[in-house]
Amino acid sequence: MGSYEVLTINKSLEEIKDQLSNYFLESLSEKTRTAYRNDLQSLCDFLKLPSIDDLAQSFVSLDPGRANLTVIEWRSHLKSCGMAVSSINRRLAAVRSLTSFARTLGLISWELEVKNFKSTPYRDVRGPGQNAYEKMLHYLDKTKTKKSIRDKAMLVLFHDLGLRRAELASLDVGDFNFGEAATVAVSGKGRHEKELLSIPEETMRCLHDWLEVRGLGEGPFFTSFDRAQKGDGRLTSNGIYEVIKTLGRSIGIKTHPHALRHLAITEACKLAQANGYGLEEVLDFSRHAHVNTLMIYRDRERNVQGILSGLLSRLKRG
Repeated sequence: MGSYEVLTINKSLEEIKDQLSNYFLESLSEKTRTAYRNDLQSLCDFLKLPSIDDLAQSFVSLDPGRANLTVIEWRSHLKSCGMAVSSINRRLAAVRSLTSFARTLGLISWELEVKNFKSTPYRDVRGPGQNAYEKMLHYLDKTKTKKSIRDKAMLVLFHDLGLRRAELASLDVGDFNFGEAATVAVSGKGRHEKELLSIPEETMRCLHDWLEVRGLGEGPFFTSFDRAQKGDGRLTSNGIYEVIKTLGRSIGIKTHPHALRHLAITEACKLAQANGYGLEEVLDFSRHAHVNTLMIYRDRERNVQGILSGLLSRLKRG
């Protein structure tokens, strides 16, 4: 998180307005800041404004009707360019967040009321399948290199703890407690404090194997084998994506880190049902904000639509 410039009671609203975009972007996490900056730049380009600073200042100077009309026209433009609905909705969220922030600071009294396009999230949340996961583990066990030991440790953390790519990339050695009840402190999505997750014994064996290669020194837990040794040696989020993508290709499938999280959550939903746990209790594992998201995983796995279609197809015709 960035740090705010100290606001004093002597600073005028005009002075705050002049620095609105900086205050707004600095209030966001690094990942969200990058995405929202790009989204706001898209609106800048549409309105032919020179910078995001100019966009923020101009936008909060509009009356609510004109502001909403501007965003409606921009939304239509993005759709006519063939942009995916999910991408358009994220851009709308960025502008909506900016106006909400301006309202919080007392610069405006209105809210942006332009709605998102309807979309179907999580089209396929099943992941690559448990069989493919087992094949990736087997492939890494056969390879037996320092890199394969590291990659196996990443793979089991994605699968066994359902981690997100950014969460895994940000892990430091100091985040782990390797005591009898092993835990890891994870910087969760949208959370200001780290979440403490338990690590199963089987998972710990893979992590210990990697630590024997890496060493116990402080710093990033997953390091790169890049000979250039850039920065602190941390394996980046993009680097992790390429590792998993390449690993999948090695066994003849297409996959990526978030697909492994999908697999983990899908399997967790099945295991919870088999062991008498309610779907809402799986939230402790998936760390989603709402149980409705988990229902998508459950419903895709059960495929009630496919079952009913099959039954209908076997009804007597004529």
